[in-house]
Amino acid sequence: MDEERGTRPLRVLWVTRIFPNRVEPLSCAFQRQQLAALSRRCAVEVLAAIPYHPGVSLLGERTRPGRLTAVPARDEIDGVPVIHARAPYLPGAGRVLAPVNAPLYLAGLLPHVPRLRGRFDVVLGAWLYPDACAAALLARMLGLPYAVKAHGTDVNVVARWRSVRPLVGGALRSAAYSIGVSRPMVEALVALGAPEERAVLVRNGVDRALFRPADRRAARRELGLPERGRVVTFVGHVSREKGIHELLRAFEALGGGAEPVHLVVVGDGPERGAVEQASARRDGRDGRGRIMAAGARPLAEVARYLAATDLLALPSWAEGTPNVVLEALAAARPVVATSVGGIPDVVAPGRTGLLVPPRDAGALGRAIREALARTWDERAFAEAAPPSWEESAEVLRRVLARAAFGPARRIAA
Repeated sequence: MDEERGTRPLRVLWVTRIFPNRVEPLSCAFQRQQLAALSRRCAVEVLAAIPYHPGVSLLGERTRPGRLTAVPARDEIDGVPVIHARAPYLPGAGRVLAPVNAPLYLAGLLPHVPRLRGRFDVVLGAWLYPDACAAALLARMLGLPYAVKAHGTDVNVVARWRSVRPLVGGALRSAAYSIGVSRPMVEALVALGAPEERAVLVRNGVDRALFRPADRRAARRELGLPERGRVVTFVGHVSREKGIHELLRAFEALGGGAEPVHLVVVGDGPERGAVEQASARRDGRDGRGRIMAAGARPLAEVARYLAATDLLALPSWAEGTPNVVLEALAAARPVVATSVGGIPDVVAPGRTGLLVPPRDAGALGRAIREALARTWDERAFAEAAPPSWEESAEVLRRVLARAAFGPARRIAA
């Protein structure tokens, strides 16, 4: 393989709509970190699709597509060149009309085909639908092998829709490799159509310089959090599907105790208003602990919030392997989360956290209470520590190199 002999770096075209930009710089931090690490080993370019439909510019700030009109056509993020392709889509397509969005997505990529020819060794479609399906067709136009990378909801929810499952299955069967970030996700990819011998595990990493054991009290002082009492922290998209209402109900049921228990919600989303209303009701004056809405924060601040906390709570209805769980483990903080997706693959019940059924506020409250009462062994967290992003990127590079130059190249051609 030329790339393995060192004559030139592997050239990767990464196709996705799950990527940060000038308007949403804090989104998809895991994708940004892995790509930055991969770019130190390969020549990487990102074809990042921006949702578009006629008249979108007239919507202004009222909708996400309207806000995204401000994203430049070309950019550079962490040293990685990014092309922001405008991908048409059918708003509110739902499950029945969802198949329309894959060819529309591809249509948004087509104007870039001439300048992409002859410049890459492999295409990687990140997110199963419609991204990976469109990336598969783009790769064929460019005469290149392609790989597919899944993350969570794309496997556990969208790909299971009857209307798009055949499209996803076709993309997986023809891919040089299908990549999952947890063992359950790899198994799900095989169930969706990926050949078992070409379905591989590439675990997400964490920034070990940021997420590591640190002084809890010092972090609380730095963030202006209460130094007295225990702190439970949620980090993520503040939405129904992330279990935010179950968390608020569980927290409400905790009641009083020898010391207050505070809840910190780090993130933004459609249910942030519910968190702020709960915060107004729980100002801490009754001794039961406060609810604090911190909003979306940069990654370095997220690390400080995890350093300040006693445990991370993540009661999602569906997940892949959420990076915040890996980050909490790297920071030696126990996790109380739902037993969904790849979470059971990384959280050892009783050793690094506790698992509960989704949509069960009662079980969640009992687990939070139990976790706060336990003494956790830091050696267990050291043993469960996730890889660094550099280690994760190196595994991904090897998979993509095999897709480009190895036996899988003949399979995908």
